[in-house]
Amino acid sequence: MSTNTVEKPTSHYTQDQAFKASLKYFKGDDLAARVWVNKYALKDSQGHIYELTPDDMHKRIAKEIARIEKRYPNPMSEDQVFSLIKNFKYIVPQGSPMAGIGNPYQIVSLSNCFVIGNEGASDSYGGIMKIDQEQVQLMKRRGGVGHDLSHIRPRGSEVKNSALTSTGIVPFMERYSNSTREVAQDGRRGALMLSVSINHPDAEDFIDAKMEQGKVTGANVSVKIDNGFMQAVKDDTNYIQKYPIFSHNPKYSKDIKAQKLWKKIVHNAWKSAEPGILFWDTITRESVPDCYADLGYKTISTNPCGEIPLCPYDSCRLLAINLFSYVENPFTDQATFNFELFKEHVASAQRIMDDIIDLELEKIDAIIKKIDADPESDEIKATERNLWVNIRTKAEEGRRTGIGITAEGDMLAALGIRYGSKEGNAFSVEVHKTMAIAAYKASVYTAKERGAFAIFDIEREKNNPFIQRLKEADAQLYNDMVTYGRRNIALLTIAPTGTTSLMTQTSSGIEPVFLPVYKRRRKVNPNDKDARVDFVDEVGDSWEEYVVFHHRFKQWMEVNNIKVDDNCSQEELDVIVKQSPYYKATSNDVDWLSKVSMQGAVQKWVDHSISVTINLPNDVSEDLVGDLYLKAWEVGCKGVTVYRDGSRSGVLISNDDKEQDTESLTNFPTKRPQILEADVVRFQNNKEKWIAFIGKIDGKPYEIFTGLADDEDGILIPRWVAEGLIIKNRNEDGTSRYDFQYKNKRGYKTTIEGLSHKFNPEYWNYAKLISSTLRHGMPIDKVVDLINSLQLDSASINTWKNGVVRALKRFVEDGTKAKGKCTNCNSDKLIYQEGCLTCQDCGSSKCG
Repeated sequence: MSTNTVEKPTSHYTQDQAFKASLKYFKGDDLAARVWVNKYALKDSQGHIYELTPDDMHKRIAKEIARIEKRYPNPMSEDQVFSLIKNFKYIVPQGSPMAGIGNPYQIVSLSNCFVIGNEGASDSYGGIMKIDQEQVQLMKRRGGVGHDLSHIRPRGSEVKNSALTSTGIVPFMERYSNSTREVAQDGRRGALMLSVSINHPDAEDFIDAKMEQGKVTGANVSVKIDNGFMQAVKDDTNYIQKYPIFSHNPKYSKDIKAQKLWKKIVHNAWKSAEPGILFWDTITRESVPDCYADLGYKTISTNPCGEIPLCPYDSCRLLAINLFSYVENPFTDQATFNFELFKEHVASAQRIMDDIIDLELEKIDAIIKKIDADPESDEIKATERNLWVNIRTKAEEGRRTGIGITAEGDMLAALGIRYGSKEGNAFSVEVHKTMAIAAYKASVYTAKERGAFAIFDIEREKNNPFIQRLKEADAQLYNDMVTYGRRNIALLTIAPTGTTSLMTQTSSGIEPVFLPVYKRRRKVNPNDKDARVDFVDEVGDSWEEYVVFHHRFKQWMEVNNIKVDDNCSQEELDVIVKQSPYYKATSNDVDWLSKVSMQGAVQKWVDHSISVTINLPNDVSEDLVGDLYLKAWEVGCKGVTVYRDGSRSGVLISNDDKEQDTESLTNFPTKRPQILEADVVRFQNNKEKWIAFIGKIDGKPYEIFTGLADDEDGILIPRWVAEGLIIKNRNEDGTSRYDFQYKNKRGYKTTIEGLSHKFNPEYWNYAKLISSTLRHGMPIDKVVDLINSLQLDSASINTWKNGVVRALKRFVEDGTKAKGKCTNCNSDKLIYQEGCLTCQDCGSSKCG
């Protein structure tokens, strides 16, 4: 193993010093400055910050890239690398590489995403637990994870253990989801993609799993759909599901109406934005790594956002090229796109990405070294160590890269081309075709200098559709690839750029701009006599309204000498927008079918996949969603995601004020029914394990009992139990007690008598108080606010309070506004989304 020790800085700065310096760097952009300081500035576990501005970060990255370059012929210098990445202008390492390169304070991977899976697709409990542990081990080092569930036996099928029959896929969805939520605490991040084939007999259960509020909240879910199913949908014929999937000799098969299941997929996506769809035959047919499927590169799932389909234990690092920066004379009649500079920089980006693989191998070596040095036994450490050894093998053998773009929407606007128009789509395709050819040329040239990836074989690849397109577009490129090989097994993607686009100050990824200009409110300090008050809310707080411009829209205004002030009306702003190239080109304006067609055409030049969202207004029909899905399949998209405004899984929302729906208050019965359906929720506060029983009526919380799960006064029930019944019974002395019943693996009822005796009496009394507010119909978010406001004396009771809040947040309707400010960007635009507090401005999410 080869590791490199990075020297630790000797001086550090306060949060305030770094924020002020970076605020100046970003020319007063408060949001960009806070995001950079909080997420990417070099810091240690004590919170000491060692970088004042992104210049310091870019110098750190350039130094490390240049160190790797010196290993190979014709190395780029540190200054050359710095000039390409500084100011977020041209080449932008994303997320994990930006935070992790040259970071001596964290032993983490540089990869943004991973896929894991069992050899031989084992669905034994041992195999399922192994995947659970691997998922947690990756997430604790800040990686997004995907894995497929198609190997798990369908519900009701025979198993040779005490259960006799399989529980099917859904309980394991909940297991993996819960693991993600447990990891996503204390600054760590959990992101999970679960997928299943439409050919699996439990596919319908999978599709419905997230429709129940509070279920599988820690995962994105996508259905892998094959061409046979899509054709059956078009022809309105039957489709045969099998286990094992697509088996010629299945143990179990199920004949279904394809259109009936298709309509359920469409309905659920229309209602809740999930499941996503992966057109799996298109993915595997187009996949260059699948040419090496028999060598371990068979694609089985994707990363959480769907833009990187991967084989087991492969990983990918992401980098974005800022397309706006290649527009010369932007927003003028002389605007042009500098294709020559673009091709030159794509080549440099591909070379930098290959260097980052070497840096990642060093990081993995450091992780393995740490695991070896940990005091636990080799038996305990075996799964984690083997995981990283497998990941290292794939990274070194295939050297996969993930070059993408950001600012597609701004690039087109700067050229005076409307996003979504025929002209816009054609220009985008030309840009991505140019990028694909330039990146593959660079990989071939790098192979000439550094050697091809270990298993490269042109005979295996020669009939791949993507390779065939490259050959047709540039015969010399293909001939050189035959001669020298290629350095990287796959190269390209289009990821959501999220916080990256905040720092490039551009539109995100391949998407159009959301809104070019809008109004925000800032709370007025009551002591500030000079402040302007534009709005007073229902609790008497005063607010000042101010105009927020998208950065490139503001640049268009400056070029055209247009000036406005904070007092201008929305009507005046609308008139200005109509004059701009952003008019009719926002995410809510773009023709949906045109956007799908654009995605399919661009996909032809992206060897991985594209993360793109089709934003729809609230009033669209389910039939339209189905039409968009069919269109996406027909034009060659690898996947598609639809968000209808107001759908449950959370969408970007407009700035229109929304009145609270008072009719949504729950009307519960005044007398408690004897039996309530109940959820069992497990969570962890620091090192303590907790458990909650949540009684429900019509799927909404009616009562909650919560306490420690593992002390002598606590309660222990099997890990797999997620639901049951709370039954109110009478003791012999006439007093009430609450019993809990659940099915064991043989199907019998198991009773835990007297929940009130199992928990601390003080917890129980507070639980009764909180339950009474639930029973009288108080909205869940208001109950959460009430619990948070409780002034409790002892530390243990406060910890219990946190546990109740965590349990109830799962039931808060997505999109509900929350009190407080974002700890990342200080915005007050917080909403609940899948039980987490999510900032609409910077996208950061807190699930504690």
